Amino acid sequence: MENTFIVNIIHRPEMVPEYAEKVTGHGQAEDIGRKALLTESLDIFKFQQETAHKNGLKTTIQMTYASLFNEEAVSLAKEHHEKYGDEIALSLLGLPCTEFREKYKTKDFCIWMFSMDDKKNIVDDVFGKFHDIFGFYPESTGSYYMDAELTNYIKEKYPSVKCAVATCWEEGPKAYHTCNNSWYTLFDGGPWNPWIPSKQNTHAPAANEAEDSGIVAIPHLSRDLLACYDGNGSNFGTHPQNVLRGMIYDSKTWEYPYLYNLIDQYRHLAKFNNGYSYNMMFVGPGWLNKMGRWEAPYELLKKSYEDGMKYYGDLKKEGKCIDMTMAEFADFYRENKTYEEPECALWKDILYGSDKQIFWYCDPYMRAQINMDQGGAIVDLRPYAAKLNWPVGIGTPHVQDASYPFLIQEKYRAGYFTHYAGEGTVRSAKISYKGEEVDLCLCRTKATFSQEGSTRILTLDPVDIEFYDLTVKLQTKIYFEEGSSKIRHERTILEMSNPDAEVEINEYMVACYGTTEYPEDMTGITLTAKNASESKSLTYEYKCREEDLASADEVSAVIPAIETKAAMGASGSDATGYFKEGYAFSPMFTLGYTKTLKDKEVFSTWLSLEKAN
Repeated sequence: MENTFIVNIIHRPEMVPEYAEKVTGHGQAEDIGRKALLTESLDIFKFQQETAHKNGLKTTIQMTYASLFNEEAVSLAKEHHEKYGDEIALSLLGLPCTEFREKYKTKDFCIWMFSMDDKKNIVDDVFGKFHDIFGFYPESTGSYYMDAELTNYIKEKYPSVKCAVATCWEEGPKAYHTCNNSWYTLFDGGPWNPWIPSKQNTHAPAANEAEDSGIVAIPHLSRDLLACYDGNGSNFGTHPQNVLRGMIYDSKTWEYPYLYNLIDQYRHLAKFNNGYSYNMMFVGPGWLNKMGRWEAPYELLKKSYEDGMKYYGDLKKEGKCIDMTMAEFADFYRENKTYEEPECALWKDILYGSDKQIFWYCDPYMRAQINMDQGGAIVDLRPYAAKLNWPVGIGTPHVQDASYPFLIQEKYRAGYFTHYAGEGTVRSAKISYKGEEVDLCLCRTKATFSQEGSTRILTLDPVDIEFYDLTVKLQTKIYFEEGSSKIRHERTILEMSNPDAEVEINEYMVACYGTTEYPEDMTGITLTAKNASESKSLTYEYKCREEDLASADEVSAVIPAIETKAAMGASGSDATGYFKEGYAFSPMFTLGYTKTLKDKEVFSTWLSLEKAN
């Protein structure tokens, strides 16, 4: 693949937009079958389709349950399929309508939140109705999130399905809080770009054919990988309304360069992914309605959509973009990607124009974020290696929370910058000399990306660490070896103001587990350090204990609640491994290695993840 930038444009004739539903009454009794509402929704869908086609772009039409009862919506889908090559697909969003309410006696509309029995009944109902109308089953489906059990059932019962919208990147507690605690969709921790979900957990990519759920998954919207992580994702995505909602436009000229910069930064990801990059625009009609739901005037809403489509259309005309339907994209992805090939993103701040730079890495074993503002620390880590079975919906332990648990998450567990006591989760290093200590989290730097064979390398600019009477120039390289489930850190002392000095390095990881800001029960976690002749371990009891072991081959933590083993190892035989148990006010655990370093010496450590049964 050489600079292949693909866009999926997805439209759905959502007859009763979920965003409009709360204002359907306008002082009258609620009536989601009201003709004016249905007519306006269909008009918006027509506008969206017309705008795409005018710019030479084909779409995927995701029919909703409600639209299957509307002859005009069905007729339009058939016509556009024939005339423009649009794909007729089926969405599991847009369930609410009079027919659905009467049949299922509920106002629920998020497919992953229903009981498994209801999920099956609804899927059979919707897929059956689709087949009755079109004479075939769809090749694509989707929702904001699709849990593994739901995906497995669909693939088994309707094998034609090969592609699905399956998560909404970082639509977790951050988005929940900015929606006034009223938007119960919690699914942090998934990939930001297309992936093949495992049968065990939608968020965790399949490592091989045996784990393959049979579909290619795409995210709901292409998000800003920095702004969305630091703040509310609903404001930062390649959906024009996200940009307007985030007030990222000139209120006088109605221009929004950020939208184009965001699309371009996704194009730039080809540099880190063997020439391939992806973007998607998935827009229901609700945000374009004229009923006052949004902050922006309708004319601006309309203009932003026209401008966004024109940008993709111009890129296509210039030979810089390929428009595909979802089913076409699934075929392309299967032909061009391997299971263990990672997704990489070296991302810069385009919202505020700061120098902040982060790196995202995702493969079947982990998802990790490296923050160059914190010296190359790992500030988010999800252990996909566990392929954690996490049922979601009514009747399961997780009615709403579909997030993949973290080991490290700086927003929910403080990261390096913490309160007066305790520690936050982070993977970093400390350098000590004559009683002074500096954490690399305090040393801002930049990174460049390279690839050698199947290993992706992040090379950080050297940093100067200043002690009272010694300056140390240190460089970090981080290696991601495809298929290894390891992240290796290599620290090199390039120079010392006193070449005869010695410093101590402490490579450490502070971690826990969870999906929200609230602490989980850490009892039952086992911490271990071992070498060829000795092993020390303890079971977590919040007693603030710690152990170290010279020449340790491995220090590890086994976390039964998320079936994960996290381990660290070090190069050479002269490093001391250690572990620390936390306490109630700081319910973390720490793994690490210490070693004395001289000028020009190199120290390598690695962090590995595996499933612990």
